[in-house]
Amino acid sequence: MSATAHIPGTTSPARRARMWAAWVRPILRNRLGAAGIGLLTIIGFVALFGPLLMPGDPNAFVADPNLAPSSSHWLGTTGLGQDVFHQLVVGTRATIAVALVVGLLTTFIAAAVAMASGFFGGVVDEILSLITNVFLIIPGLPLMITLAVFLPSGTITIALVLTIAGWAFGARYLRSQALSIRERDFVAAQVVSGERAWRIMFIEILPNMLGVLTAYLINQVVYAIGAQAALEFLGLGAPNQVTWGTMLYWSVNNMSLLQGTWWTFVAPGLAIALVSAALTLLNYVVDEAANPRLRARRSLRAFLQRLPPGSYLGGRATVVARHG
Repeated sequence: MSATAHIPGTTSPARRARMWAAWVRPILRNRLGAAGIGLLTIIGFVALFGPLLMPGDPNAFVADPNLAPSSSHWLGTTGLGQDVFHQLVVGTRATIAVALVVGLLTTFIAAAVAMASGFFGGVVDEILSLITNVFLIIPGLPLMITLAVFLPSGTITIALVLTIAGWAFGARYLRSQALSIRERDFVAAQVVSGERAWRIMFIEILPNMLGVLTAYLINQVVYAIGAQAALEFLGLGAPNQVTWGTMLYWSVNNMSLLQGTWWTFVAPGLAIALVSAALTLLNYVVDEAANPRLRARRSLRAFLQRLPPGSYLGGRATVVARHG
C-alpha cells in the first residue's frame, strides 16, 4: 500500500469538516458566545480602524491637564493634557496585536512540543519534558521582569518575553492529549502505512486537538493582555508608545488616584476587563461546543424544559435545570 493511500478510520477531509461544524455551530447559536463575539468584533474594529478614524499624535497636548469627561473630551484628559479617549483608541491596536501574537506563538510552540513529545516518545520525549519542566519551575513574573529589564524596551520585546515565559504550561497540558490520540487506531494505521511523521502530527493528530487548542489560545490571549499591562504598569515597556498598559503607568506617575482623576485609569482598566470578559465568554462556549458531554447535558436540559409541566418528565425538568 502506498504512503499516500487513505486508511479507513483516518481523519479524512469530510471528517475534518464534520468536526469543524460540530463545535463551530454551537458557538454561533449560544447567547454567551454571541455576546463575546459581538464585543470582540467591536474591539477588533477599533484596533483595525481606530488610528485611521482618529489620526494625529495621541501624546500631543490638546487641553488643560486633568479635565473631567465632557463633550469636548469624552474621557477627559491626562495629567499632561492628553486626550484619554484618543489614547484608548490608538492603544487598542498595539495591545491587541501583542496579545494575538503572543497567543499564537505560545500555542504553536506548546502544540509542536506536545505533539513531538507524544508522537516520538523515548529520548525525544525525555528531552522535551526536561526543557518544559525547567521553564515550569522558574517563576513566571520574575522571569518576565528579568528579561524585560535586559532587553530593549518596546512591543517586540514584550511579545518575546511573554512568549518565552508562557508556552511551557500549555506544552505539559497538551502532551497528555497528544499521547491519548497517538494510541488511537487511525494514527497507528498511518504509522504502519509509512506516512511521514510531520504529516501524521499536523494532519491527523492536530485536528483532533482543535477544540483544546482553541480554548488554550483564548486563554493565552487573556494571559498576554494582563501580563503586558502588568509589565508596562511596572515601567518595563516603552513609555512613549501608547498602549493600555502605558496609560496605567502614566496614570500612576501622575498620581491620578490621589488627585481624583479616576477616568485616566478606569478607561484602560475597563477596556482590559471587557476584552478579558469577552474572551472568557467565548472560551466557555468553545469548551462546551468541543466537549460532547457538555453538549449532551445542555440538549437534555433543553428537551426536558420543553415538556408539559403536568407530565412526569416535565416535573423532573425543574430538578435537571437546578442540578444539571
